[in-house]
Amino acid sequence: MRRLCMFFLATILSVTGVSYAGQDTLTQISTIDALMSGIYDGETTLQALKEKGDFGLGTFNTLDGEMVLLGGEFFRINGKGAVERPDLKTKTPFAAVTFFEADRIVPLKKGLDFKALVAATDKMLPTANMFYAIRITGSFSVVKTRSVPAQQKPYRPLSEVVKTQPVFTLNNVRGEIVGFRCPPYVKGVNVPGYHLHFITADRSAGGHVLDFSVDTAVLEVDDTSEFTVVIPSDKAFLEADLTPDREKELKAVEK
Repeated sequence: MRRLCMFFLATILSVTGVSYAGQDTLTQISTIDALMSGIYDGETTLQALKEKGDFGLGTFNTLDGEMVLLGGEFFRINGKGAVERPDLKTKTPFAAVTFFEADRIVPLKKGLDFKALVAATDKMLPTANMFYAIRITGSFSVVKTRSVPAQQKPYRPLSEVVKTQPVFTLNNVRGEIVGFRCPPYVKGVNVPGYHLHFITADRSAGGHVLDFSVDTAVLEVDDTSEFTVVIPSDKAFLEADLTPDREKELKAVEK
């Protein structure tokens, strides 16, 4: 009960403008169910988000591409799979960021794919009930990604948008996979399990990770013990019906 109270206290502090982003804090803008329901306009600028972390992922207003935050730099993978540098005045409807500092560094076996990564990493981690920031750096024989183009109002739910999503197959590339492993109890707030984005070393391509196969790579894991949600105050979020269970929709979107 005490942990539950602390979680809601952290949320209340974010709503009232009192927030703190420590080294091991995951700061999140809005909720994944809000994004799933078609709330694609946000209030938080990239400039403000940068104060909360130097590593993470998300998307941009109007669902305009996939976000990668790496080394304090923001990248947008647009609907064509190409990389752009967004202006720091750009806003986001959903993002998750932290200050990355690896607690574990593990070499990965050649041929390891997304499914095998999940199994191996889950076995290695001390508990399934904590947040972990994930970074994989190296070469890949293949990375399968997706991105989505900017949407126009009235916005369709994300499950409808991804039915026509562009999918990209990147062969023999070097780059970095960034993202998070979230515990199961955040269903509806974030993505339970693994949510990963990719960007090539030359910053030319990337996207939301659907699958991959490792050639030579290293996995870094940052244990993240604190979690803060910034609740939007805009009308779209406050009046949205966020009661439906979107678990099946989310699984389809992530895959």
